[in-house]
Amino acid sequence: MKLLAALLLVILAAPSPQMRYFRFERAVAHLPPSSGQACFVIDPEVFAHAAPRLTDLRLYRDGNETPYMVGPAAPEQSAEQSIPLLNLGRRGGETVFDAAMPEVKYSDVQLGVAGHDFIATVTVSGSQTAAGSSATRLGAYTIFDLSRQKLGRSTVLHLPQSTFSYLHFRIAGPIPPDSVTGLSVPRQPASPPKYAPVARSTRIVQKGRSSAIEFTVPARTPIDRIAFALGEQPPSFSRDVSIVVTPIVPRSTDAADGPGPVASFGNILRVHGTRNGRRIDEERLAIDAPSAEFDTAAKWTIKVENGDDPPIQIDSVTLQMRERTVCFEATGGAHYELYYGDPALAAPRYDYAKLFAPQPDAAQAALGPEQRNSIFQPRPDDRPFTEKHPVLLWVVLILVIALLGVIALRTMKQAPRPPA
Repeated sequence: MKLLAALLLVILAAPSPQMRYFRFERAVAHLPPSSGQACFVIDPEVFAHAAPRLTDLRLYRDGNETPYMVGPAAPEQSAEQSIPLLNLGRRGGETVFDAAMPEVKYSDVQLGVAGHDFIATVTVSGSQTAAGSSATRLGAYTIFDLSRQKLGRSTVLHLPQSTFSYLHFRIAGPIPPDSVTGLSVPRQPASPPKYAPVARSTRIVQKGRSSAIEFTVPARTPIDRIAFALGEQPPSFSRDVSIVVTPIVPRSTDAADGPGPVASFGNILRVHGTRNGRRIDEERLAIDAPSAEFDTAAKWTIKVENGDDPPIQIDSVTLQMRERTVCFEATGGAHYELYYGDPALAAPRYDYAKLFAPQPDAAQAALGPEQRNSIFQPRPDDRPFTEKHPVLLWVVLILVIALLGVIALRTMKQAPRPPA
């Protein structure tokens, strides 16, 4: 009961949104003439000027607050599911096995293979029965480990999206049954994530054995992926990539008290050609970015490690964020404005967000250019006097302690001494 009362007190004491306290506004354009669900994408400029985690976003229809739903950064995707191998053995000079697949749509399949320096072809077929009767051939896929040639490794099978209850595998190549260590399937989201560019650079600087690219990213702007646009040469390479994100601390701030750098590593890969009579076409030219969102701007330093090889031709590097969308029920003919830039606000709680159901025919709206709120005024400081002036509180406390000390000394001096 006490906890509920305290929570209610916090809610009642929380600042309420008012249009005059927002620093920025954006008109919502391309709205449909009729009523219905509409959505627009939040661009990087909003993140730079809004409160952390977009808690201060408010949508107004003709001056009245309108409920909305912020879409997830990406469709939720569960962790990889391990699939037991069935009937693993050797048949007709090939390694064969079956797998009972989960009752969901799946596409990419990760094959666990022990060992190095191999090239093999995996033929996959699918059926609804364990016996494999009336099996449908899904395709033949090349897996490889070219570590000795410094060209990386790939054991992912890019199957067409499937719902077969059983998959049947035949591996032609130098992979005995005891080298097949497992099979895993990541669950497929309803739709692949979409990415929006945040910053792009064509300025590549050679530093020793590294190709370096630097960016300055505005505060609170999320970066989810780094994409590389490369020339056609060389046709095959595997290069490690390091990413270091360092917050840019203002001069008035003690750097020791702020957050430290964030680092991560990845790999970009391209292998095209025929090796040992098997065709290989594999490219991975984008890597996940480290989770690094700061309340200040940040410097991103990306280095492609070339080792003893000539630098690869990098045309550009792009920092990308997953698209976040705002969806709401639009009224035909109404005017909508998005407001933000009031860090005192907590995130809104709407029934619309709790009961939200995306509509496939939702209208695709868009944000107009960012503008300063013409009626903006700073929010009044409603903090208690002691929070506004903490130094004064300490001064008063020290004076009180000193006064008590003086009174205690005088009392000791005036007290009668006991007879000798």
